[in-house]
Amino acid sequence: MSSQPHIIVVDDEAPAREMVGDYLRMHGFEVTQCDGGRSLRAAIATHAPDLIVLDLNMPEEDGLSIIRDLKRQSSVAIIMLTATASPIDRVVGLELGADDYLAKPVELRELLARIRSVLRRVTPAAPAAPTAAPAAPSMTRFGTKWLDEDARVLRDDDGNEHSLTASEFNLLRVFAANPKRVLSRERLLDLADARDAEAFDRAIDLRIMRIRRKIERNPARPEVIKTVRGGGYVFTPSEK
Repeated sequence: MSSQPHIIVVDDEAPAREMVGDYLRMHGFEVTQCDGGRSLRAAIATHAPDLIVLDLNMPEEDGLSIIRDLKRQSSVAIIMLTATASPIDRVVGLELGADDYLAKPVELRELLARIRSVLRRVTPAAPAAPTAAPAAPSMTRFGTKWLDEDARVLRDDDGNEHSLTASEFNLLRVFAANPKRVLSRERLLDLADARDAEAFDRAIDLRIMRIRRKIERNPARPEVIKTVRGGGYVFTPSEK
C-alpha cells in the first residue's frame, strides 16, 4: 500500500484533469483521474481516496449531487472546482460537506496549498515522536536533478547540492508551478520577477541554456525544458 496521499481528480475535460493530475504527481501524491461520477465511484470502490478534487460542472452528473451522495456514505475530503457555478452552488456545496472550493481556471500552486491544508485538517494527528522530524522539503523533479525550493538548490539522486543563481531558481520555480504550459519569454520575465538590468528576450534564452546544462541528460537535445518555436518554453515533467 502506498504511503502517498491518494487524490482523485474528477473533470470531464481531459486536458484539465491531466494537467492537475501531472502537477500533483510531481509533488508526491498518488493520483487517479476520472471523467465523471460513474468512473469516480468505480475508482473509490477499488482504492479509497484521501481527497477528491471535483469539477462541479459536468454533463454526466451534477457535481453537487455527487457531493451529496458521497457525503451520505463517507467523510472523504472534497475540494470543488467551479467555472460557471454561482455563489449559491458554492454555498450549497459547502453545506453538503465539501471542504473547500477554487475557481477555474485553477492556479496549480494554490490548489496544491489548499489540498495540503485540507489534508492537515482531516488527517488525525500522529502520536508525538520522541524528537520532531524536520519537515520534508518541497521537491520537484527536473531531469537529472531535483529542485529543492526550501534550500533554493538542485539536488542529484545522491543528495548532493548544485547551486543556482537567483534568476535560475526563479525560472525553475515558475516552470514547476506551470507544467506542460507554453510560457512566452515575456511571461517568464513577469512570473520570475526577472526584469532587471539584463531583462530582455535573449537574457531568458541564456538563462535557460545554463539551466539545461545542469538538468538535461543531453543539453543539445533538451527533453525537460523544451523550446516551442514562436511560443517560448514548456516544462515537460517526467512520467516516472
